[in-house]
Amino acid sequence: MRVKLSRFLLVGIIATLLSGTASAQVSFERQVKPVLESACLSCHGEKKPKGELQLHTHEGLLEGSEYGEVVVPGKPEDSTLYTTTILSPDADEVMPPKPPLLSKSQSDVIKEWINAGAKWPEGMILKQIRRVGFIKDIKPILESNCLSCHREGHDKGDLRLDESQYAFESSVVPFDLDNSTLYQTIILPADHEDLMPPSKKGGPLKDEQINLIKDWIVQGAPWPDGVKLAPVRRDSENNQVLVGTVIAAPKEVLDIRRKAIEQLIEQFEPTMKPYTDEIPGTGVKFEMVPIPGGDFVMGSPKTEKGYNPNEGPQNKVKIDPFWMAKTETTWNCYTLFMYQEEEKMVMKLRGYKPELNEVSDAVARPTTPYVEMSFGMGTDGFPAISMTQHAANTYCKWLTAKTGHYYRLPTEAEWEYACRAGSATAYSFGDDSSVIDEYAWHDGNSDFRYHKVGTKKPNAWGLHDMHGNVSEWTADQFLADIYGTFKGIISNPFQYGKDLYPRVARGGSWMDKPEKLRSAHRIASSSDWKFQDPQLPKSIWYHTDAQFLGFRVLRPLIIPSSAEMHKYWTTEGEPD
Repeated sequence: MRVKLSRFLLVGIIATLLSGTASAQVSFERQVKPVLESACLSCHGEKKPKGELQLHTHEGLLEGSEYGEVVVPGKPEDSTLYTTTILSPDADEVMPPKPPLLSKSQSDVIKEWINAGAKWPEGMILKQIRRVGFIKDIKPILESNCLSCHREGHDKGDLRLDESQYAFESSVVPFDLDNSTLYQTIILPADHEDLMPPSKKGGPLKDEQINLIKDWIVQGAPWPDGVKLAPVRRDSENNQVLVGTVIAAPKEVLDIRRKAIEQLIEQFEPTMKPYTDEIPGTGVKFEMVPIPGGDFVMGSPKTEKGYNPNEGPQNKVKIDPFWMAKTETTWNCYTLFMYQEEEKMVMKLRGYKPELNEVSDAVARPTTPYVEMSFGMGTDGFPAISMTQHAANTYCKWLTAKTGHYYRLPTEAEWEYACRAGSATAYSFGDDSSVIDEYAWHDGNSDFRYHKVGTKKPNAWGLHDMHGNVSEWTADQFLADIYGTFKGIISNPFQYGKDLYPRVARGGSWMDKPEKLRSAHRIASSSDWKFQDPQLPKSIWYHTDAQFLGFRVLRPLIIPSSAEMHKYWTTEGEPD
């Protein structure tokens, strides 16, 4: 039977009206459980009970924390599990402590559950799940796939998704997938006439997008107050998200822009100097080294020892100037990003006010890891490891918001160019691997662990650990035959990521033999890098089985457009 969209909408409207008039009977499993699992267990689960509070079991809930009871059955006004969720966003005790806050519907569910006696199904144990954020995860999906037809002035089928009040009236029922027509229509077969978005407009959505909408509704469909969506179009050629009307620039405009950029580079490149940047309010610093623009031969010849076919054929590549971090990103820097509470504590001790973080606080932060992420190898001065490319990208975004300097991961071409430092040999120091101990930590001298950054000789451009210690993320998708597609001299190549796996890492690590530390050696990421991750779904932030993996940051001389910034920080297949 072919079901008309209007019937879907009618069912949704009836369900919404019924849910509003029914008694406030809260289902623990369907409503309370997903809120606790997504918003609370990252800090108050089995692995890391902050304040000695564990919320994954009924016993832990009733036991409370080191500060006393958190739930008083029948009295939500005396239960901090509820009262801390309705505090102002800048209150020290607000829960959860990092954005986004709970929505009113989520807080109300906690309130009504406690009011009804805070009953918990016998023997049920909660597990942390991925928390879906509206701004980060859902807004981009709706704006780029739904708003062209379903917004103010374009409410096709009497459906609007640009404001929460209209979405909840017609197509979204918090905590209820069965009666949420938004979800039911995006999972229809590709040839169904009621599929949203329709096949002719890019449907069906990708599995990851469907799962995000599913999890968002299951977790209560939080939609921040006052947030109104606007249609966004995706430029299919460059995979960039563009707001409003897309105007394709003629070739002559592109040529003019490139010439203007070349003039800027010619003017400002001579002024590039090494500098030390500081993460404001923390006292933590890192060094940046200027890398001159130029061209080089990318890849390796078939005669090179250790050669892999994915390193060829060789191509001449032109690279614009940039600064690159002198060393790999250390835990000193990265933990300030991982743990917002630690950053706030450091800033408070140093006398800095929270207003300094007004921009950076809008950037998503990693969930709390379930293991100690240095694995006992050391943190002070040691490279940060085991993060996903998404985590490294988001760190760059956060670092940019903190410092005002645009940082990102290097492209694969930029990384190899910087590693070679003018050389054309297997390593930046030549072809003789017998002297590699002077420049790199590898499986023959590392004692099975990473080492402090910058303790080996740098390459000719002053960069340490480009060979070994930890492998380093680049921004690119891994395509084994990509070099074969290059024609002539290529300027600043970048393979935008459309699939989550594989992505490119470079440099080799303390676990590898010297031939895998060569300048041209390419590493393809794998889902096996998070094989032991017990979370379902797997964490978007950690590759716990990749203890060989880190990254360093790059700052281009010329600041790109906001669309280009977004392009390098966020690639398809990973959260926005």
